[in-house]
Amino acid sequence: MKAITIPTAGGPDALLWADVPDPTPGPGEVVIDIRASAVNRADLLQRQGHYPPPAGAPPYPGLECAGVIGAVGAGVTGWSVGEPVCALLSGGGYAERVAVPVGQLLPVPKGVGLTEAAALPEVACTVWSNVARLARLGTDETLLVHGGGSGIGTFAVQFGAALGATVLATARAAKHDRLRELGATAVIDYSSEDFVESTKAATDGRGADVILDIVGGAYLGRNVAALATGGRLVVIGLQGGRRGELDLGALLAKRASVAATALRSQPAADKAAIVRGVREEVWPLVESGVIRPVVDRRVPMAQAAEAHRVVESNTHFGKVLLTLD
Repeated sequence: MKAITIPTAGGPDALLWADVPDPTPGPGEVVIDIRASAVNRADLLQRQGHYPPPAGAPPYPGLECAGVIGAVGAGVTGWSVGEPVCALLSGGGYAERVAVPVGQLLPVPKGVGLTEAAALPEVACTVWSNVARLARLGTDETLLVHGGGSGIGTFAVQFGAALGATVLATARAAKHDRLRELGATAVIDYSSEDFVESTKAATDGRGADVILDIVGGAYLGRNVAALATGGRLVVIGLQGGRRGELDLGALLAKRASVAATALRSQPAADKAAIVRGVREEVWPLVESGVIRPVVDRRVPMAQAAEAHRVVESNTHFGKVLLTLD
């Protein structure tokens, strides 16, 4: 088969479409004939040499895919050859085929095309596991989503609104109208506004009950300042650096909490539990049209370098897909 390889870490041109060995399904696995994958920030870090895949994962980037089951391994039940699926991956989505544990498979939601389905697994699993399971966002609470125009952000805005929460988001001004269409009550231009003051203004001074943060160190202190009493900050990205200063007194005064999670490195059993939760609680929202995949553009997989340039520019809205004929 062919896959996007990274012979030497570097810029987008380090990605090479090359011949590699075909995968075979191990016990409890299926092989998916891939129709589409999607670009995630972790893929950019892997390309740069900063985020190697976990042990046992394919060396090729790609944390999600959609396609058709081409082969099943020993002990697999409930899935059959020819069935359309999408999947959460530990790696290997930038390829023509990938082997996946059955615990990380999801059916393609009704009403969603096979290619579009590749935009869902990673964002759905990340958002549900952090916003619903970890932070326990409740109806009538306020969710602040940083990076609202990203793949994670566009999904989180819709999910928070579907739960009945008031959703605030930070994004460039050009993305504000579309985020409001997805369910954001207020959108904050992080390049010209203080998101702490804007969050307090939008909540009558209370602050946000839950903050989903992709920035990390650079926002740590301000995120705590933007939290409501009893608020929960969940850090899922480090685009603003690994280190920040935390005022524990401010955290204590608000009886608030800070958590940080990474999905890719979690054990297979934990990923399977997250996938089950997504299938039970999120897929009905997708199938009813309450949440929809947001796709900025489709790029042929062999041209993954161009897709990486788009994501690095931060001009996209939603997911950038990599497609195979």
